[in-house]
Amino acid sequence: MLKNFLTVGGWTMLSRVLGLIRDQLLAAYLGAGAAQDAYQVAFRLPNMFRRLFGEGAFNAAFVPLFTERLTRDGEAPARAFASEALSCLSAWLLAITIFGEVFMPWVISFIAPGFGHEGGRFELAVSLTRITFPYLILICAAALVAGVLNGLHRFSMAAGAYVSFNIVGIISVLLGAYLFHDTVHVTAWGITLSGFVQFGLLFWSVRRAGMPLKLVRPRLTPDMRAMLRRLGPGLIGSGVTQLNLTVDTMIATLLPAGSISWLYFADRVNQLPLGVLGAAAGTTLLPVLTRHAANREVREGHATMNRAIDYALLLTLPACFGLLALAPEIMSTLFGYGRFTTQDALFSAQSLRAYALGLPAFVLIKVLSPGFFAHGDTKTPVRIGFFTLALNLALNLSLYRPLAHVGPPLASALAAIVNMMLLGVILYRRDVFHPDKRLIDRLVRMTAASALMAAAVLMVARTVTPGLILWHGLARAAALGALMIVAGFIYLAALSILGVATPRTVLGKLRRR
Repeated sequence: MLKNFLTVGGWTMLSRVLGLIRDQLLAAYLGAGAAQDAYQVAFRLPNMFRRLFGEGAFNAAFVPLFTERLTRDGEAPARAFASEALSCLSAWLLAITIFGEVFMPWVISFIAPGFGHEGGRFELAVSLTRITFPYLILICAAALVAGVLNGLHRFSMAAGAYVSFNIVGIISVLLGAYLFHDTVHVTAWGITLSGFVQFGLLFWSVRRAGMPLKLVRPRLTPDMRAMLRRLGPGLIGSGVTQLNLTVDTMIATLLPAGSISWLYFADRVNQLPLGVLGAAAGTTLLPVLTRHAANREVREGHATMNRAIDYALLLTLPACFGLLALAPEIMSTLFGYGRFTTQDALFSAQSLRAYALGLPAFVLIKVLSPGFFAHGDTKTPVRIGFFTLALNLALNLSLYRPLAHVGPPLASALAAIVNMMLLGVILYRRDVFHPDKRLIDRLVRMTAASALMAAAVLMVARTVTPGLILWHGLARAAALGALMIVAGFIYLAALSILGVATPRTVLGKLRRR
C-alpha cells in the first residue's frame, strides 16, 4: 500500500507543482480583480461537479463494485459493468451540461449572489462558464476510467493523466497573453481542451491494460441500480469538502472585488499537501479496505487504517504548521508578481492560515471515508455531510462580515474538524477504525516535532531574512527555498530526537520508491 501511496502521491505532487506554475501565471496576468473573480467562478462550477460525480461519489460507488466483480466473476463481466457505468454517467452529465448551458445566467445568480451587473463580472462569468462547463462531461468520464485502472492496481497512469490539465493550462495562459491578447477567454477554452486530452490518455491506457471500454445504450440494469443506490447519498457524503469550498466562494462574492481571488490562491496552496496526501491515501486505501471487508479481516483492516493515517499525517502535520508560520512569505513568493500586488499576497496569506488550521482534518476525511465506502455504507457520510454543510453555511454567515476574507476559510476549517471527528467516532463504534497505542504515541510526537519546526523556522525568518515579502525575483525565491530546506532538516532532526523515525528511515523509504 505504501508503494501505491507514494506512486499516486508522486504524480499528484508533479501535477500540483505544475498547477502552481499555472496559477502564478494567472495571478501575474489577471491579478486579483473582476476578471480573475469571474474566471474562478467559471472554473469552480465544473470543478465541483468533477469532484462530486467523478473523483468523489461516483468512484466511491463504482470502485468497490468493480473490484468485487473483477475478483469474483473475472474480466469480461467487470468490463461489461464498467462500460454500462461509463454510458450511464455520460448520458447523465450530457443532460446536466445542456441544462446548464441554457440556464447559465440563473446558475451564476445562484452560485455568485454578490455579482451585480455593474463592472461586468456577472456577464463575464456567464460567458466563461458556458465555455468551461463541457469540461465536466470529459473529466468525469476520465475519472471513471481512472477508477477502472485503480481497480486493476494500475495507479501510475490514473494519477499521471491529470498532469496534462496543468500543462494545457500553462500553454493556454501564455497563448492568451502573448498571441491572442485575451488571457481570460483563451484560458477558459484551455480547461475544456484539457478534458479531451485527459480522457484520451486514460482511455488509451485502459485499452493497453486489457480492459477496453465502449459506450453502450444506457440501461437501468440491476448492477446500475445497485451503483445508483450507493451513488445518491454519496454525492454529499464524499463531496463535503468541495461543497464547503463552493459555499466559501458564494459568500466571497458578497465581499469586495478580489476576495474570491485571495481565497482561490490560498486554497490552491493549501490543496498542495491536501491533494498529494489526501488523494493518495483515499485512492489507494479504498481497494485495500474493500478486500479486507469482503474477507472479514477485521484486524488487517484496523492495521491498514492506522498505517494510512500514520503515513498521511507524517507529512501533513509539518505542512500545516509550516503554512501557519510562513504564509506571507509563501504567498508573496509564489504569486506576488505582475498584477498581483504585495497587498493581495498578504490578504491571501491571511486566508491561507485559516485554511491551514483544517488541513489535517481535510486529509483525515479522505482517509476515514473509505472505511464507510468499503462496507457499502454511503448513508452515514451523507448524514454527516448534511450536518457539516449546514454548520459551514452558518459559520460563513456569522464570520464573513467581521473577518471578511478570513471568515469563509475559517468556517471551512472548523466544519472539516467536526466532520473528521464524527467520521472517526462512528467508525470506532463500528469496529472499523481502532487507533492503537503506537499510532496515538506517534501522532503526539509528530505534532510536537512539527510545532518545534514551525517555531524554529519562524525565528529564522524573522531574524535572518526579515522583510522577505518585500524582496524581489530570484532572491525572494531563493530565500524561501532555503527556509523550506532548513525547516525540512529541523523536522527530520526533531523526529529523530523524539523517537518517531530516523532521517535515514524516512529518506530511505522515499528514495527506494
